[in-house]
Amino acid sequence: MTKTILLAVSGSISAYKAADLTSQLEKLGYKIHVLMTEAARDFITPLTLQVLSKNPVHLDVMEEKIANRINHIDLGKEADLFILAPASANTIAQLANGMANNMVTATALALPTSTPKLFAPAMNTKMYDHPATQANMERLKSYGYREIEPKSAVLACGDIGRGALADLDIIIKNIEETLCEN
Repeated sequence: MTKTILLAVSGSISAYKAADLTSQLEKLGYKIHVLMTEAARDFITPLTLQVLSKNPVHLDVMEEKIANRINHIDLGKEADLFILAPASANTIAQLANGMANNMVTATALALPTSTPKLFAPAMNTKMYDHPATQANMERLKSYGYREIEPKSAVLACGDIGRGALADLDIIIKNIEETLCEN
């Protein structure tokens, strides 16, 4: 049976890597549904992810194209795994505090507790190391999320340090290991 992955993309310069991640997961035989925050759309177009996933990209929690379907609820029910990649500091904070003001956060809140949840942070080192971000990530972990830790690299701003999105092969390995566990 084909496994369904909800790939949530938030506003980080690493959002462009969601295209390659979507493509690789689709080629591995997974059914991919992409959710995007408004900020993510500033970095990559929904059309790119729609073409690669072969599914509509979900952008607006208030847009219900099918009358008998509530997208953020039904997507959660159908998911075998939820992954937020890249996970911005803002979206991590929203999820940690139970906010549901966009398609990503509303869907995440509506997931069954048994659905495996991963997040792969991508942000500036100072943002990643900030006590508020660390506390928010700990809260997410207490809700059952597993972190795919960022790597140290030269960041988009020119700083060198931890905060770059983990390599895609590591993300995919975490996805596959998590799916095998469940």
